[in-house]
Amino acid sequence: MRVAEHDRDVVPWSVFFASLVAFFVAWLAGVEWLRLVLKPVPVLALAAWVSLVRTPLARTVLVGLLLGAVGDVLLETGNTAHFLPGLVAFLLGHVAYVVGFAREAPGWHWARLAPFVLLVVTVLLVTVPGLGAFAAPVVLYGCVIGLLLWRAAARVGVTQPAWLAWLGLCGAALFAASDALIAVNRFVAPFTGAKAVILVTYWAAQALLTLSVRRP
Repeated sequence: MRVAEHDRDVVPWSVFFASLVAFFVAWLAGVEWLRLVLKPVPVLALAAWVSLVRTPLARTVLVGLLLGAVGDVLLETGNTAHFLPGLVAFLLGHVAYVVGFAREAPGWHWARLAPFVLLVVTVLLVTVPGLGAFAAPVVLYGCVIGLLLWRAAARVGVTQPAWLAWLGLCGAALFAASDALIAVNRFVAPFTGAKAVILVTYWAAQALLTLSVRRP
């Protein structure tokens, strides 16, 4: 029984890390079809791990991960027409995380909202001038990211053990950083190595959000 339970943990995380390596190899080798196939696999592996946990938070995180996998495929195609649907998929995924965190730590914690409002407003002020037709959805997306940061911070001091809440907050912060880098690279000033940095912060964020789910 212990071996079986151990395997249920090891297999999804092994797939997560192996698919990350395989994705970067396919990317560097220029194998486009394999890169597209592999893009959602790390997040689907995390979803498989979360599906083993029977808690309300785990269910909402599972929904968020599955929506993230959809967004992965849409954005990885590089097709401009897929950008907005991909954005919507990730936005709904963030909403799922917000709902899960809010249920676990229902207090308002207004003081923890202020720094994230300032952060989101600052990023939007930098990026909005170059957004064009994407201004409204990106602003909405930024607001949802702020909500995610706020509700992740609200878990600190409520969720036990405390390290689960800190993992969730770090995951939310990395997600915000990854999304901010996407906005800057796409709408303000493209920079060298953007995709690699964005992907590493994104997958680290999803992994930390996954690990913030309490195991039974």
